[in-house]
Amino acid sequence: MKKLLLVSIFIALFSNAAMATQTIKAKVNGMVCAFCAQGIEKKMRKLSQTQDVYVNLKKRMVAVELKEGETLSNKEVTEIINDAGYDVVSIEVSDESIAQVKSVLEAR
Repeated sequence: MKKLLLVSIFIALFSNAAMATQTIKAKVNGMVCAFCAQGIEKKMRKLSQTQDVYVNLKKRMVAVELKEGETLSNKEVTEIINDAGYDVVSIEVSDESIAQVKSVLEAR
């Protein structure tokens, strides 16, 4: 009985971790105005995987929060940003929500 309980807990934890929302944070060069930010935000919001998008010009950051269970490759994000006319310097995947990303960036 204990083994069954432990296995059930493990499966529940593993499935929740696999289904957790992810946020892709890209450091972007070339964004200099609100129009730049709007262009990238609009393109990212069109994706079916996207839950929310946040663009911070001052920090040169684009953050894309994915819907639960969805994925988006770094290559796809880079291509979208490059096609909009900007350069991706780095990409990081995090378990933070957009709200958490905003609060950290705006506190600095």
